[in-house]
Amino acid sequence: MRKVYVHGKARTAWVDSGAQLGELYYAIAKASPKLAFPAGVCPTIGVGGHFSGGGFGMLLRKFGLAADNVIDVKVVDPEGKLQDRKSMGEDYFWAIRGGGGESFGIVVSWKLDLFPVPPTVTVFQIPKSVKDGAIDLLTKWQELAPALPEDLMIRVMAQGQRAMFEALYLGTCTTLLPLMSSRFPELGMNRTHCNEMSWVQSIAFIHLGKRATVKDILNRTSSIHAFGKYKSDYVAQPIGKSVWETIYRDWFTKPGAGVMIMDPYGATISAPDESATPFPHRKGVLYNIQYISFWSADGAAASAAPIKWIRDFYAFMEPYVTKNPRQAYVNYRDLDLGVNEVAAGANVSSYSSGKAWGERYFKGNFERLAAVKAKGDPTDYFRNEQSIPPLPA
Repeated sequence: MRKVYVHGKARTAWVDSGAQLGELYYAIAKASPKLAFPAGVCPTIGVGGHFSGGGFGMLLRKFGLAADNVIDVKVVDPEGKLQDRKSMGEDYFWAIRGGGGESFGIVVSWKLDLFPVPPTVTVFQIPKSVKDGAIDLLTKWQELAPALPEDLMIRVMAQGQRAMFEALYLGTCTTLLPLMSSRFPELGMNRTHCNEMSWVQSIAFIHLGKRATVKDILNRTSSIHAFGKYKSDYVAQPIGKSVWETIYRDWFTKPGAGVMIMDPYGATISAPDESATPFPHRKGVLYNIQYISFWSADGAAASAAPIKWIRDFYAFMEPYVTKNPRQAYVNYRDLDLGVNEVAAGANVSSYSSGKAWGERYFKGNFERLAAVKAKGDPTDYFRNEQSIPPLPA
């Protein structure tokens, strides 16, 4: 279940849920090098789960979420019937595009809107150490990156005593240079940092490095050979310089310290209303944080320090991120936020227990998702630790 059908003239594609993003990107580029789709950075991510939770990558500021650009689906519902957008109704279709995987049915395939991209895009990766001013750059980046033109995406990976500023620009180096010089001169970006290529080549470059080829994104085996734990946050107000100093001094030097990956929002992803899809993290969000801690060997001893670090660091960050609720991204599934419990006297997940994690992922959309679940899957056939529970009558 991994076929991809691209209709270049119509600028659409059907992709099976078993395909990975690399296979989707490769097929799109093969059909037309001037078309693209806005989804994740890692080629080995499966499209089914990715689209189900929203899905975003380096094109999020230009074209929004993957789920925003799903225009039809084929899904097996709890009764075993094959449904499409016309037969299932708009509430069901709304829930599938961002409401999390394994809650509403088995999505067999997805129909996507594709978007035009220029024949040449530019990628740069500029590492800065704390000694080189990484903290000042990060402090400015927080407000700058969400306000840049939508053709430019600059994300940051902070780890150890440095920050990597990684960017995708939908255009040439010649047009990028004056933009960076006027908006972010402190970064010191110059022509030597530019890597010009096609959009599909940028997928391989960003994830796999300079020597990667386009065909490398068809490798279905992940390049990450480690165990890991993931958590997430959203930031609505800039974090002060003194806090960044504490993070680098006290947190990135602890045993088991991991990485923060920060993706700026603004532009297209922030334009829709929070209720347009189940994914509510729109207006007012400056950027998303993904926390990751890794360990290389199996067993409690190897994982103890990394897991302690990520949980303690997450607690430290609470005053500086969104509140009431503290928001999280469903595709960075975090069972620390809570898990479903069976409702008393019924063999279905409890709505009240689900709210503990559900309102963090979906805010006010959680109740509507639960209502869709109650109508389409009242016996809670499709369930897991954090599947949408049915809304009680």
